[in-house]
Amino acid sequence: MARARIGDDIGRAAIGAIAEIARQHGTDVGEASASVDRSTLALAVRYSLQLLAEQAPGATLEVRVPPFAAVQCVEGPKHTRGTPPNVIETDAATWLALATGVRSWADARQSGTVHASGQRADLEGLLPVV
Repeated sequence: MARARIGDDIGRAAIGAIAEIARQHGTDVGEASASVDRSTLALAVRYSLQLLAEQAPGATLEVRVPPFAAVQCVEGPKHTRGTPPNVIETDAATWLALATGVRSWADARQSGTVHASGQRADLEGLLPVV
């Protein structure tokens, strides 16, 4: 059963709350995510992953942000069982920085904060989503 869609007003409010903390502290969204309550952080992560899946529908790539959510996206061969061949995994702070355009895909890959495996494990050109 699919998870219910997060409304744009609720999702944007969660991301906005983190962005406001970042503005107040002179940091970026990724760093500010450590200062927000867990439910707001989870909502922001889930909403931004939902946007990614809507903007790049498909089931070739699985993007994971443990412990909050994972989505399948990007057109191509569909994965249905076992460990997906194309996986991207990162932490919530890195994901939100990527999703909001604060951090580039290349920078996150180079720094090692994103783990990507598989030929299609690439989000270049799909970010930012917010």
